[in-house]
Amino acid sequence: MSTTASTSSVQANWHYILPICLVATLGGLLFGYDTGVISGAIEPLTVRFHLNDFMKGWASGCVLIGCATGVLLVGPLSDRFGRKLAMFLAAAMFLASAIGTALPREVWMFIAFRFLGGVGIGIASISTPMYIAEITPARIRGRMVSVNQIAIVGGIAATSFINYYIAKQGDQTWLINTGWRWMFGTGVAPSVVFALLLLAIPESPRWLVEQRREDEARAILGRVGGDAFADAECNGIKAALAQEKGTWSELFSAKLRRPLLIGIGLAILQQVTGINVFLYFGATIFKSMSQSTGVDAGLLQQVIINGAGVLFTLIAIATVDKWGRKPLMLVGATGMGVSLAAMGALAQRMSGDNAASGWMLAFIILYIACFGLSVGPVTWVILSEIYPTAIRGRALGLATFFLWLADYAVTQTFPLFDAKDSWFVQQFHHAFPFYVYAGFCVVLVLLVWRAVPETKGQSLEEIERSWHHEK
Repeated sequence: MSTTASTSSVQANWHYILPICLVATLGGLLFGYDTGVISGAIEPLTVRFHLNDFMKGWASGCVLIGCATGVLLVGPLSDRFGRKLAMFLAAAMFLASAIGTALPREVWMFIAFRFLGGVGIGIASISTPMYIAEITPARIRGRMVSVNQIAIVGGIAATSFINYYIAKQGDQTWLINTGWRWMFGTGVAPSVVFALLLLAIPESPRWLVEQRREDEARAILGRVGGDAFADAECNGIKAALAQEKGTWSELFSAKLRRPLLIGIGLAILQQVTGINVFLYFGATIFKSMSQSTGVDAGLLQQVIINGAGVLFTLIAIATVDKWGRKPLMLVGATGMGVSLAAMGALAQRMSGDNAASGWMLAFIILYIACFGLSVGPVTWVILSEIYPTAIRGRALGLATFFLWLADYAVTQTFPLFDAKDSWFVQQFHHAFPFYVYAGFCVVLVLLVWRAVPETKGQSLEEIERSWHHEK
């Protein structure tokens, strides 16, 4: 029997759900914090340890390899021991990384703890949206999962202001010897708070049913949406689990091939459409812009990337359960593609530092806005919804593994594309990477239009059954 009526009309208990989800999104906040803190610390760190170009890149990029490692670990871990334990492990790694990266005497020690922090990011990037999706009713699930994207962007924004404040506390010598250590050390407090608050929230009810702890699951779901909702959800979860094995072989089976490939495709395309070029190399892009506008580059980066990202992610939260996943993705990806193509055209017509103009600024803002409205938060919503309960951790882990590999590929290739003496700059005047990312936006539009199902208002079990019914 369908659970559509019970899940779409349920009156969610916001007093119970909201605090739980806010605790879980602290994982997203630390995800963003650990990702962004390096931007203010890398230059003094480079001087302190006498890093060459390769080691400077590795000190920044090793976190992404840690992320890829973490997502491979979290699937089996969360499927066997629970979503809550996975988040607690992420909190422990964030704490260890904050301490270890603040106190190293040698660069290899810094890299080791930075890698460990990356493992924590990888675990949090899956366990947080998965947990939120599994504990919230269908009619508000998109909004609550999207809140995690606000937390990520908020964590990145926090590092900008904290790093700026710390850098102003002393001279350049103090910053090189001590200041950058405080930048990493400030991550200790939120890591401890996250770990302690996790003790107060319940386990995922879907995971509990899978572990034959139905009474506990029913009690949690009853507090979420009432007894009728709890009965319907438990029955739907048990019916779905009866058809699942929860193994890697099931994940790669023919019946789940389509959602697996869709998830991997979305994960890769979220990254190769260029967002992290603006996050990781924003200072370079905005440096020339500040020369022509007279505005401080760091201030421009904070206002544009963080401000526009937060604002339009808030709009996504308000609309994702009303307009649906596909319309937002199609509109957003199209806007991103148009913006990138326009940036490329402007960059190709202008040379070098003159490529930063008022129009370039406008299209950067439009691109960030479109990403915040759609591809940023909604990709995570879709990934958290489309996989069956028994293999959701493994499937999300595999998709997110490819996401972090794509992130690493973009991070490594952009400097090559944008190097002053490269063939790409000689031929395209810094426009080439923008054209590449615009092309991937076209691929993303086609994938969403032709292959991604609309999941608005459906229970996770209804989404799962839809894959079984497809030919």
